[in-house]
Amino acid sequence: MGAPHNIKRYGEVWPEFRIRLGLEILEKLKNKIIISGGWAWHFMSENGHTEYKHAHDHKDIDVFVRKENVAEVVIILQQEGFQKVWTRYDHLPSEENFRRYEKTVELENEKYHRITIDFFERNDLKTVEVSGFTVVKPDLLLSFYRNIHSSDKCWAVMAAKDLLQKGIDPVGHPLLSKMPK
Repeated sequence: MGAPHNIKRYGEVWPEFRIRLGLEILEKLKNKIIISGGWAWHFMSENGHTEYKHAHDHKDIDVFVRKENVAEVVIILQQEGFQKVWTRYDHLPSEENFRRYEKTVELENEKYHRITIDFFERNDLKTVEVSGFTVVKPDLLLSFYRNIHSSDKCWAVMAAKDLLQKGIDPVGHPLLSKMPK
């Protein structure tokens, strides 16, 4: 589970290049993947929302891939310059068959940015279509914060829990990207 937020840092936003580069690879993969984690909350949020760091975790991109699409997704990632990165989780028995792919991009200011995609295989997910992307259904996504995702303190997760408890569908709800008071 994620550490408590430092509320003094509320209001910080993700750099534009991180969002742009994430969206570029997701657009190329969108018909083959199911988006999870912070990027799923991103797509479930209102269009044009502010990219607050504490609203959605954009440190990496979490995706699920149906087994029949794995080879094609790996080919696309390799064509886009992503490489398999070994992690301590690679040899653990897992139903999801975890993999990590990364790509380093040089930015305009001669700095470098690493794009990380955490890739899980799975065929049994409940999903919802949002803005042309397939994302994990909110109630199922919340259950992943026990074992797959760690940023359970982000505003979207907290808001979605509250909305679902009240019987309100969180998809498109303004609270998914709103700073708490």
